[in-house]
Amino acid sequence: MTAAKTVLVLGGGIGGIVAASLLRKRLPRTHQVVLVEREAQHVFAPSLLWLMVGARREHQISRPIARLEKGGIKVVHGEIERIEPNTRSARVAGQDISADYLVVALGAELAPEAIPGLAESGHNFYTLAGAQTLNRARADLRQGRLVVLVARMPFKCPAAPYEAAMLLQADLGKRGLQGNVSVDLYTPEPGPMPVAGAKVSAMVRQLVESRGVRLHTEHAIAKIDPSERLMHFENGATASFDLLAYVPPHRVPGVVQAAGFTGESGWVPVDRRTLETKFPGVYAIGDVTGIPLVTGKSLPKAGAFAHGEAEVVANNIVHAITGAGAPSSFDGHGACFIEIGDGRAGFGSGNFLAEPAPEVRLRPPGLLLHIGKVAYEKYWLYRWF
Repeated sequence: MTAAKTVLVLGGGIGGIVAASLLRKRLPRTHQVVLVEREAQHVFAPSLLWLMVGARREHQISRPIARLEKGGIKVVHGEIERIEPNTRSARVAGQDISADYLVVALGAELAPEAIPGLAESGHNFYTLAGAQTLNRARADLRQGRLVVLVARMPFKCPAAPYEAAMLLQADLGKRGLQGNVSVDLYTPEPGPMPVAGAKVSAMVRQLVESRGVRLHTEHAIAKIDPSERLMHFENGATASFDLLAYVPPHRVPGVVQAAGFTGESGWVPVDRRTLETKFPGVYAIGDVTGIPLVTGKSLPKAGAFAHGEAEVVANNIVHAITGAGAPSSFDGHGACFIEIGDGRAGFGSGNFLAEPAPEVRLRPPGLLLHIGKVAYEKYWLYRWF
């Protein structure tokens, strides 16, 4: 019989939950699966866009992490103080946890403080608290300039700021305020979702601008004056705002960097097919990774990729422990819905590891695709909790 093994999963986001759940389902109970997460609640991040315009409430898009215990996963709540990749162990809230296999799924750390004045000036809709305060602020806005700002690249969910701008614009239309409030989007990108290719980028630009959103590309924010409500960009331009919704700078979590995982990109390099790091028996999945593409860009940070990577890693660990099945590899396929407001959504999908360039297509917006996104939200929360 195979000696009892322990698999330690760090992080309870999409990738961590999928990896831990599949491992627990497929491994005999003689083996232990441990999930470490500091938050008590899992929030389904794609639905924050709906919450920020009042279409969802917190209880509708969150579930207690502790529910995973009913399936046999050992859940440990606490802050990760140290990771020791050579011994596949971690210290959590003063407790040392050792394992035979380690999966790092800690995501990207949000760092609004990296831009002077950013946190004091607006609402970070990539967090539950920020989406909630933005929801209240947009309901009070009656005139002026509403700005959606992308602070730095890379950032997770490449479509999210464009969806946010279109949803906020649609909300203004519902409230009869489109003539009183303008919506502008500023981003350091050369165009929307450039990693998807020029054709998809142009299609997203057309969608955004057709909705009445003014798009300002190649505008990297330098600092913000909260008292004057004035943004200063690195290209010398300035712009005012009455309400600011922002995507903050992203960086690798400090505990991951301190453990020696990161490479030249500042993110965790992995084998792009197996997701194994330079440390044997240690894997990294999701937003914490940096996976280069043949175009020189990197694989987008998105839940669809974290999910697919988690499936591969879980399968391969199960195979390594039990011999069951066959090894699998990550194929680079990903997809996401793109909400445009008024009950319609588009859908982008494709193979991002394709050569000589990613093969991505965008289906035009429609009611059925919006229904599909709603259905997927319900499925996700039901399937994993």
